[in-house]
Amino acid sequence: MLSLHQVSKHYGPIQALKSVSFSVPEGSVFGVLGPNGSGKTTLLGIIMDVLKANAGTYSWFGQPPHADQRKRIGTLLETPNFYHYYSAVRNLEITSAIKGRGGDDIERVLRLTELWERKDSKFSTFSLGMKQRLAIANALLGRPDVLLLDEPTNGLDPAGIAEIRELIRNLGKEGTTVIMASHLLDEVEKVCTHVAILKRGTLMAAGHVDEVLANEDMIELGSANLEQLENLLNSMPGLKSLRRHNGSIQVIFENGQTAEQLNRSCFEQGVTLSYLAVKRKSLEARFIELTN
Repeated sequence: MLSLHQVSKHYGPIQALKSVSFSVPEGSVFGVLGPNGSGKTTLLGIIMDVLKANAGTYSWFGQPPHADQRKRIGTLLETPNFYHYYSAVRNLEITSAIKGRGGDDIERVLRLTELWERKDSKFSTFSLGMKQRLAIANALLGRPDVLLLDEPTNGLDPAGIAEIRELIRNLGKEGTTVIMASHLLDEVEKVCTHVAILKRGTLMAAGHVDEVLANEDMIELGSANLEQLENLLNSMPGLKSLRRHNGSIQVIFENGQTAEQLNRSCFEQGVTLSYLAVKRKSLEARFIELTN
């Protein structure tokens, strides 16, 4: 759907993007994740042809960028901006006339964003979450193949955040490719299927969320004789790390050894475990490892 190859952008001495390359699969919900100042908005500006890259190339739908592609891309890159004294329907009629498309699509997008019941209400009466949903409805006019969102839950209360996340998930399930920038790991974890992580303009990782944010399982074991257990574990192939912690031993194996296999091996070597648990490192810890 979208491919970037060695895209770079600098503002004087400041390098906003450094040779960034990744691809967005069709039908994915793709998160561009990184702390503030990591280059997310610059990247979105480049792929929407608002900014010019200093180096590198990108392509939409397997083709070099050109003006006709804009009709296949719905965008929400700034704060929703509608006429406060007009209704939802009237605002979408105006924006569809400006775009030159989507005039017959208003009911569909309002139903999709669950605003049809409030179609005649003035924009000024909407909650923040409803305003953001109307902005997404506007971006969906004309049935674009791709929806591009910059920090779609920024400034919303918890209820509004939940509304937007659910909407994005549903769009993904219906086949719309969604590309969204976010500095919130929780948002990407709960909404996205794929992710690219940026740190000060450098791509740290890209791919399926489960693969990029995966980490080795840490197994915690206990026994009546910790020294005997420690000696046995140190003799096992594939041991990556071992440490004592609060009266137990924590180990990580490079060969993906499971807790069941480890329990069996200990028993066969004459060590009976009194405690065995799998401790998975949180996605937050993995994200911090990548961005610090």
